Amino acid sequence: MSTPTALTDLQREITTPGVGPDRLRLMAAPFVPEVRLHLAEDAILWWARMEAAAGRSLPPPYWASVWAGGQALARHLLDHPELAAGRRVLDLAAGSGLVAVAAALAGAADVVANDVDPYALAAVTVNARANRVRVTADGDDLLDGVADVDLLVAGDVLYDADLAARVLPYLRRCADRGVEVLLGDPDRGHLPPDGLELVASYPVPTTEPAVDSPVRRVQVLRPR
Repeated sequence: MSTPTALTDLQREITTPGVGPDRLRLMAAPFVPEVRLHLAEDAILWWARMEAAAGRSLPPPYWASVWAGGQALARHLLDHPELAAGRRVLDLAAGSGLVAVAAALAGAADVVANDVDPYALAAVTVNARANRVRVTADGDDLLDGVADVDLLVAGDVLYDADLAARVLPYLRRCADRGVEVLLGDPDRGHLPPDGLELVASYPVPTTEPAVDSPVRRVQVLRPR
């Protein structure tokens, strides 16, 4: 699946009339109402419908839900715009692009939203357009290198052990090279026991699938 094909699919989804839990809808992020995103009321139903139409497997639509870690980071950037203003910002594993859009709204000079899922890159494109900001979508796997930016933001990137084992050393390398790193995490069980310090904590409304609690406590952290 190429990014142009995914973008065509999302643009068609956005412009085709219809309602229901399996459709995309432009809505405000619950904890960051300044930002509007194209989200699915039920991402699993949307995924099933799109796979049936395509006749093949598609990557899980993580971008079609707004995740707690990203909401906390986006809120933090908008409440503290000096963190992003005039700076080069990388949103790692951007998903919907919520944090990237927030960085752009906070006045960042340049924002790159990185994700390996072509549909996420397409979502970044349509969501940036909906919020009238400029965000560059990047689909490379960056985790073996070091980011050449001023600020790296990563929301909800430690959702499984294998990914955490790659992401955490990457964040450390970037921090050691002078990049300011902010991690938004609701503690899914893969935070390291040390090496991070608390910057802020937020009670974030939960909209992601298969979560019982309506609110999650999310930490914004940075490497020591």
